[in-house]
Amino acid sequence: MRLITVLNRCTEFKRFVIEESRFDEHGEIMVSLRSRKNSKGESSCCGQLSPTYDTAAEARLFEFIPFWGFPVFLVYRMRRVACKACDRVVVEKVPWSSGKHHLTDIYRCFLAQWAKKLSWTEVARSFRTSWDKVYHSVKYVVEYGIAHRCLDQVTALGVDEIQYRKGYHFLTLVYQIDTRRRRLLWMGEKRTKKSLDDGFTELEQEHQRKQEAAGVEEPTSFLGQIGFICTDIWKAYLTIIRKRLPAAVHILDRFHIMQHFSKALDKVRAEEVRRLKAEGKDPVLTKSRWCFLKRKENHTDTQALKLAELLTMNLRTVKAYLLKEDFQRFWEYTHAAWAEKFLQRWCYRTMRSKIKPMKDIAKMLRRHQPLILNWFRAKKQFNNGIVEGLNLKWNLTVRKAFGFRTFKALQMASFHQLGDLPEPQLTHEFY
Repeated sequence: MRLITVLNRCTEFKRFVIEESRFDEHGEIMVSLRSRKNSKGESSCCGQLSPTYDTAAEARLFEFIPFWGFPVFLVYRMRRVACKACDRVVVEKVPWSSGKHHLTDIYRCFLAQWAKKLSWTEVARSFRTSWDKVYHSVKYVVEYGIAHRCLDQVTALGVDEIQYRKGYHFLTLVYQIDTRRRRLLWMGEKRTKKSLDDGFTELEQEHQRKQEAAGVEEPTSFLGQIGFICTDIWKAYLTIIRKRLPAAVHILDRFHIMQHFSKALDKVRAEEVRRLKAEGKDPVLTKSRWCFLKRKENHTDTQALKLAELLTMNLRTVKAYLLKEDFQRFWEYTHAAWAEKFLQRWCYRTMRSKIKPMKDIAKMLRRHQPLILNWFRAKKQFNNGIVEGLNLKWNLTVRKAFGFRTFKALQMASFHQLGDLPEPQLTHEFY
């Protein structure tokens, strides 16, 4: 089978003819194309078919998918067309490439597919191309996907921050977490009121633009269709959500609440270790951190024995641990009213415990009680456990890429892996 036959089967270039294929002096395959006789060119400004004005003296090269390890280039002399609709002379639009790119669209999709499986550096090395070309390939499919994604049926959001560099460098991530889909919707730098507010504004504007383009007679608001939103106890998030999503059921995430418990418990343990050492007493809490922080089912035999021994002692750490374990019963309730009664009783006992870190937890729970109880009003459907799973995938994406120098590259990689975006429709599908 000739290469020209293969290309005709995996491509569809209307108004163009593949003339020949040959090897050049560098061992690269050159595939020559020409426009059909008397055919019109597609105007790059408005897309209308327009008569030829003139033809370039030199041909342009467009990189195609390698064939049996040989680089393949499409060779074509670009035409200028006289667009009557725009009253301009413009360069024609060719079906195998977009804009001024020298990579064919099909090759960019090919590289982007491999960029989901391998690091961008490894993709560039495997196909003897550059990291920049891999980046622009991913950028092409991500921009196409965002332009063509649908936001109509998003009903639940999860908002979280994630650290992406050493120091105070955070990103704000907005996910769709309802039963229909779980995907990344928006990503912004920093974790401030402004960053989250900008994210909601951008999603709202994108939704409106797509409704207008589709000719929807009664457009709806993106934020208006959100019934549930799940976050942690970050003040900036609470303020913006109260302002932008007043009708949504705001759920404070179970995972982050228990994370506060673990931090408070570890603080109590660390303080007691220092106190016992200062008093010259037996260091019974040495190497006990994970005995208290890990779930019982995840204990090793040594940790289980150590914990059983410690629970027989009159220690502040043990009292804090028992309060934390007792609170786990809160999540087992099915009705918000009974859960509320338990919460009030637990907070009352804890405030009398004289253990400051645990008292701080009780104050926090009292302060945010309505939002915590919303977990039951949402019938336990939504929690940031979904978000944490997506965050884990995000961390793997960054690790696989060995880090990104710019936020833009990080954003492209994140949407590429987690955005569940529609892909360009091509005549050839990659495995």
